[in-house]
Amino acid sequence: MRVGAAALVAGLIGGIGVLLFLVAFGTDYWLLATENCGAIGGLSPPPENGTDPAAPPLYFHHEGFFWRCWFNGEEFQETIWNFWFTSQAHPKHCIQGYLFPMPIATWPVPHPSYDPTAVYRGFWTAFIILAVAASLVGGLLLVCAVPFAAAQLYKVGGGFLITSGVLLALLIALFTLWKEFAADLEKYILLERSQKCFPDTHVRVYYGWSFLFAAVGAPLVLLSGLLFLCISRSIHVEEK
Repeated sequence: MRVGAAALVAGLIGGIGVLLFLVAFGTDYWLLATENCGAIGGLSPPPENGTDPAAPPLYFHHEGFFWRCWFNGEEFQETIWNFWFTSQAHPKHCIQGYLFPMPIATWPVPHPSYDPTAVYRGFWTAFIILAVAASLVGGLLLVCAVPFAAAQLYKVGGGFLITSGVLLALLIALFTLWKEFAADLEKYILLERSQKCFPDTHVRVYYGWSFLFAAVGAPLVLLSGLLFLCISRSIHVEEK
């Protein structure tokens, strides 16, 4: 009875953690940024006659594993709440961003916007894919283990969840190091446009909703994995 209750608690914690992680993986709000450079890649015109060139329109960028997107909010205030799903202006332009969080070349490589921090690209991408795979495999094993109270399945499933949590913690750490120390974020956000910006251009960068979901999900996944390992050990002791 105690094993069943413990498994239920561990399963709920792990389920919430994995769900948060999958939401973080599937949404493109790891990085949020606002800037007032002006036209973006020729998709939006520069200020017309009668528009104060000293007050260019604001542009809002958000990106994640799958997409890198931006939209213009001419009447928007500079706040992260403009990135909320129901508040975004339309049309919104997006390009594929599978190898986020490093610069994406829109012209032939080598591209001048590439720099030594590109090593983060491969590690971040590998960690997030492996973490998703480990969490799904661990969850499947634990679903199979619950009806039979199988100690070995609990142990293996818990191990996969711990692996997923560790990888998730590593990719969060990589993202934080990239944002805070490694990358020239102004050059990154203004990719392809830095020579066309107004003199008083400013860029502000924020952590996004996806990053927060992942940061909350990581300790939950780790805790769930540890609990399942303890349950496995308890079942093994009882069987002796």
